[in-house]
Amino acid sequence: MVPPRMRRLPLTAASALVIAACALNACGSSSPSGNGVAAKAPAEIVAATRAAADGARSVHLSGKIVSNGSPIALDLELVAGKGGHGRIAENGLSFDLIQLGNTVYISGSPAFYRHVGGSAAAQLFQGKWLKASASSPDFASISSLTDLHKLVDTTLVSHGALAKGAVTTVNGQKVVGIKDTSQGGTLYVATTGAPYPIEVSKNGGSAGKIVFDRWNVPVALAAPANAVDIAQLRAGH
Repeated sequence: MVPPRMRRLPLTAASALVIAACALNACGSSSPSGNGVAAKAPAEIVAATRAAADGARSVHLSGKIVSNGSPIALDLELVAGKGGHGRIAENGLSFDLIQLGNTVYISGSPAFYRHVGGSAAAQLFQGKWLKASASSPDFASISSLTDLHKLVDTTLVSHGALAKGAVTTVNGQKVVGIKDTSQGGTLYVATTGAPYPIEVSKNGGSAGKIVFDRWNVPVALAAPANAVDIAQLRAGH
């Protein structure tokens, strides 16, 4: 039995982080020694943060944002060069996600499967994992969220005028805030240890907050057994 054609998943790569951060990202882990980043100019701090994050092996990110009026919740562990796993939810529709290399696996709630494929899909896929190529139209936007280095580069490269704030404490760590004065996002960067970002927040209509932590903590990734291949379903196999 082949279910009705599944609609594209209700997320885009930009909707998950770029909008939340206004092109500023966040992460965090540090040692007691000061790193001197608070004395740098705002653009230099962003550059240092990008370099530190690009060199990381893994990270955990979590938080809530609003994209095009829709609330999105993220809880993901990412591994550089390999992929990641976790959970994404939008407007009450949630799914677990695993990406290994060029393959994406998802396991959704019945409501999620009903939304993307109708009642037939909800019945057929209940309790099952689906898999597809990470470059397929249905999954390309999601796979962008699990590419650690691409995610960091995308969110840190584009920004407006920057202003540096005072050193403060966020999530138990000493940080310096860098505000994007034209787009409204604020990036908090660790002032001890490696200059990893700690948090990014934004107010207004697209308000939200993303926290990054557990930098370089080992993350185990494994493909789920007996995943249903979407491409074969659509081919009628």
